[in-house]
Amino acid sequence: MKETDIAIIGGSAAGLTAAITAKRFYPDKRVLIVRKEEKVLIPCGIPYIYGTVGTTDKNLIPDAVLEKNGIDLLISSISEIDKDGHKILSSDGEVIKYEKLVIATGSEPTVPPIPGSDKKGVYTVKKDEPYLGLLLEEVNKAHDMVIIGGGFIGMEFADECKKNRDINVSVVEMLPHCLMLAFDEEFCIQGEAIIEKNGVNLITNDRVEAIVGDDTANGVSLSSKKTIKADVVLIGIGSRPNTEIAKKAGIELNEKGAIKVNRYMQTSAADIFACGDCCDKRSFFNNKPVNYMLASVATNEARIAGANLYDTNRSNDGVIGTYSTVIGDTAMARTGLSISEACSEGYDFVVGQAEGPNSHPGCMPGASNLKVSLIFEKGTGIIIGGELIGAKSGGELINLISGCIAKKMTANDISTFQMGTHPALTASPISYQISNAAEIAAAKLRA
Repeated sequence: MKETDIAIIGGSAAGLTAAITAKRFYPDKRVLIVRKEEKVLIPCGIPYIYGTVGTTDKNLIPDAVLEKNGIDLLISSISEIDKDGHKILSSDGEVIKYEKLVIATGSEPTVPPIPGSDKKGVYTVKKDEPYLGLLLEEVNKAHDMVIIGGGFIGMEFADECKKNRDINVSVVEMLPHCLMLAFDEEFCIQGEAIIEKNGVNLITNDRVEAIVGDDTANGVSLSSKKTIKADVVLIGIGSRPNTEIAKKAGIELNEKGAIKVNRYMQTSAADIFACGDCCDKRSFFNNKPVNYMLASVATNEARIAGANLYDTNRSNDGVIGTYSTVIGDTAMARTGLSISEACSEGYDFVVGQAEGPNSHPGCMPGASNLKVSLIFEKGTGIIIGGELIGAKSGGELINLISGCIAKKMTANDISTFQMGTHPALTASPISYQISNAAEIAAAKLRA
């Protein structure tokens, strides 16, 4: 029997971060990660294997970080959790006794019941290095590719697969616009225009009824009665929590099959915590269940779980929801509520928008336009959401806006906060986008 103080099932973003945090808070405790993968991929970098990065081995989390932090590693699958005996059983029969356990088993791709989805040439986005290597080989020799789903996964794959290849790429999305679950319509339309200019064929308000071909896929048929040729079909419509081992152990799950946790990331079982895609999440705004499977959320939860294993040090205030993507050279990002979500949640709100170059003067080398939209609740004046599109520097600016939401800053707070600016690094202090968007909103709040 192997013994450790802290056992962590899963070695991706959540599991690794939980392990590092645990060692920082409890340096005298032994920490063991048990994972099934020989190599661990950077989850958000997966689409870039097919263009910018070029290979799977350039998108890996190095194991050197484990040794650096004094974390032990076991490559094995866990087949059983004995929560009463404080033991886990590996698939090769090894028993590991623990004091504290963290479940960070992540998620698995959702596969809709589309006829033909089991044919050769049909892939999902698995976090599996050999599998994604095979997909890369198929994409490299394909003439036609169809991506089912126009969310982040679909749009990023489409954009990357068009790079340095003579390949026809089509995205099929059942909603009126791609990225519609992430952004308001105004931003979706701009994002679609960019990716279509880059040569991607977008088909919206339509759905795949079947993947056609004999044993191997050669196309997809749509509800509009059209058929599109495809040597490769990629299903990228989302993921579901990987919680079978927790369910088998009698750990409580929520109605969507995710592991239930409290604000300290504790499960229903004594001395067992969970974090990442496998556990349930609550909204920062109303405590309702939300489905944010993001590495940023997973690592946030992991830092809470790892810190609380022996003492309560941190709590989870809920998911704000902060994310970004790049289409071509254009960043798109959002945090908090969108306009449509604020409407559906019954908020009375105002919106302030501002745009301009991300450096000053606008003729500076590398200058790019950046448009920012901020949402504030009427009455309180507190910021509840933000979206942006344009310069890649927006990827960091959205994090600043998320911080404003977390601290419940008002339009007046944001319009007068003390910023640091530089011609080559930021917008002008006169036209700094978030300050001006907040000023415009503040005027509306006074009206």
